[in-house]
Amino acid sequence: MVEQGSAFRGVITFLDQIGVYDIILPFLLVFTIVFAILEKTKILGTEKVGDKTTTKKNLNAMVAFVVAFLVIASTQLVKVVNEVMANVVLLLILSVCFLMLVGSFYGDKEFTLADSPGWVKFFMFFMFAGIVLIFLNALDWLKYALELLKAWPAEWASTIIFLIVIAVFLFYIVREPTPVKSEKK
Repeated sequence: MVEQGSAFRGVITFLDQIGVYDIILPFLLVFTIVFAILEKTKILGTEKVGDKTTTKKNLNAMVAFVVAFLVIASTQLVKVVNEVMANVVLLLILSVCFLMLVGSFYGDKEFTLADSPGWVKFFMFFMFAGIVLIFLNALDWLKYALELLKAWPAEWASTIIFLIVIAVFLFYIVREPTPVKSEKK
């Protein structure tokens, strides 16, 4: 008797065996990102075709192709890319789940983070910190940072935390209030 879903599991296993996850997808990801950056920044220059100025797509594509090939040539880089992307997607799914939960309290009203700029800044900081931690973990540097923190005496750690809390409190008290812009009607 064949289990349900085993045919699809076989497809995933086959794709893994032929190198789709270790070679093709990381290559396409790096190629696309590098090509997009080169097209956007126009680092390699532009050329004039008729009366229209365009980027040098052939040079941009070649550089992106070489960079992507160099990345997939290193198994360590491919491992880091795969781990980082999996964790970034997990972070994205968690943020969407949080937004769904918060949005459920709004009833039939539309909920956006743009309504409160404080939330946007908090989420931007949270996502940035999450991505930094994901990269540090993928490179195995996070364990060294945690070992360094464990080596600190408790007095040092509590003193630093106390000073950070005091600095944040003083910044909050001393900062200039932002003026409220009046809308013209």
